[in-house]
Amino acid sequence: MSHQIVWIDIPVLDLDRALRFYSAVLGQTVEKFGEGEFSMGVFPHSSQDVAGCIYISTDGNAPSMTGPLIYLNADGRLNEAVEAAIAHGGRVLTPVHQIGPHGFRAIVADSEGNRIALHSPTQSA
Repeated sequence: MSHQIVWIDIPVLDLDRALRFYSAVLGQTVEKFGEGEFSMGVFPHSSQDVAGCIYISTDGNAPSMTGPLIYLNADGRLNEAVEAAIAHGGRVLTPVHQIGPHGFRAIVADSEGNRIALHSPTQSA
């Protein structure tokens, strides 16, 4: 097993709004799959990558500012990702800062009320 984490579900309130937010922040299209209560937006990934989705929860999960902090890849475009988050209904909770030898991150609230981290191994221009 190459990854200990294999999938991430991020609950959202408005799937179309969240699709716009995450597509802008990631700089890639988050594709919508399914219909009705079974629709979701799947993050871009290859077959060997850890993957995840955004979905409207019917199982009691709700967007949250507490709990696990999910790091999303903003490699080489961290500042751009933060600006995209703001432009699409998010807000900065912690500005871009170094996390020791592990690179840089910013912590933002998404358009739905989830706390997420945006990460890059190097600081963006």
